[in-house]
Amino acid sequence: MSEGKSRGKPSKENRERQNEKRRQERAAQKQGDNYKRDTNGEVVTDRYGNPLYNAQILSKPEKAWKNEKIKSRAWAFVAYPESAPENWREILQQTGLEFAISPLHDKDTVSDNPTEEDKKPHWHIIMVWRSGTATGTSARRISESVNAVLPIPLNAVRGYYRYLTHKDNPEKYQYEDSDISFLNGFNIANYSELSSSEVEEILDQLQDMIIELGLVEYSDLIEILMDKGMITEMRIARKHTVFFTGYLRSRRHKFERLGVDPQTGEVVKQ
Repeated sequence: MSEGKSRGKPSKENRERQNEKRRQERAAQKQGDNYKRDTNGEVVTDRYGNPLYNAQILSKPEKAWKNEKIKSRAWAFVAYPESAPENWREILQQTGLEFAISPLHDKDTVSDNPTEEDKKPHWHIIMVWRSGTATGTSARRISESVNAVLPIPLNAVRGYYRYLTHKDNPEKYQYEDSDISFLNGFNIANYSELSSSEVEEILDQLQDMIIELGLVEYSDLIEILMDKGMITEMRIARKHTVFFTGYLRSRRHKFERLGVDPQTGEVVKQ
């Protein structure tokens, strides 16, 4: 009986041998993973070998990502031309989710330290699950598919949407709203109503566009907004049909009376 017990219980020598084997296996596994480290030993890629650019990622890959279990309908992340695959837009489109993609931020500078170099060119991207919420794990899977940084949950889609062009950051370079691109039907109007000041700002922008392009027809205004994908501006123009039709008609009559081409400013008749 005592021999059976002694056979069933590993000896101290066997336990040390098993522990050493486990240590060797762990060491071999760690050396054979896809994490890459810089000269200081810091992790510079994810487990799939994709470059990391996000400060949220810890130097020790075994530590949990803090947003892993958070749920949100909307998430945002940053992608870089130097690491994104050539067909990254197609990859995102194939998910079926809605996306808003900023213009390429290639004119950002580190304003608080003029001696630093310009920031790397990048895109800010919003993705939305219209049918429900998604965990950070699901959002991360999509951002990793285009070699982007870790996503962050959004409490206010409109606020981040305005950051796509630095609209509320006058100290930063101001990108054009018309250069924002959309995938799978993203429309910022679906997520919150415009404030009265925002509506007035868009009305001013549309009036400037009419003058700059020399428009005299309401149909031309709407079609240009459609072609440029300026959905929010187009909806504002539709809601203010009386104003814009009256304004454009007045411009047309004025140019006809003066005998001037509204687009070139040239005299067309004496």
